[in-house]
Amino acid sequence: MSAVEAKLAELGLTLPDVVPPLAAYQPAVRSGVYVYTAGQLPMVEGKLPVTGKVGAEVTPEEAKDLARTCALNALAAVKSVVGDLDRIARVVKVVGFVASAADFTGQPGVLNGASELLGEVLGDKGVHARSAVGVAVLPLDAPVEVEIQVELAQ
Repeated sequence: MSAVEAKLAELGLTLPDVVPPLAAYQPAVRSGVYVYTAGQLPMVEGKLPVTGKVGAEVTPEEAKDLARTCALNALAAVKSVVGDLDRIARVVKVVGFVASAADFTGQPGVLNGASELLGEVLGDKGVHARSAVGVAVLPLDAPVEVEIQVELAQ
């Protein structure tokens, strides 16, 4: 078990299976020392636990938890390409999309769920740049979607 997966276990988390693509793309690709993930939905055992807009059908607190799930799914996608999460030198960038009610402006707080998980699991290697974007709708009516870019140790 890698140190990263041991840390996940310590936090009471397990790395899920990679979420199968919903269309014509790969869950993650490697280019040189970087791995880029596709946008990861908060799928749990093949299903979205919650759907709808944040600030309407979904509370910001629920959405923050869903963003954590997205980050966990992103780590699974990275592992599928590199085999060992201990190869991560750092998380470079996180981009998050929040399906938002028209008056909802708390996207950064929602995306803190993903950012905080990456920090808990990877420590200083999890510190990253980030964008939090409000959108009208996401695939399958998901409330949140997260993609990450990681640099691998050489």
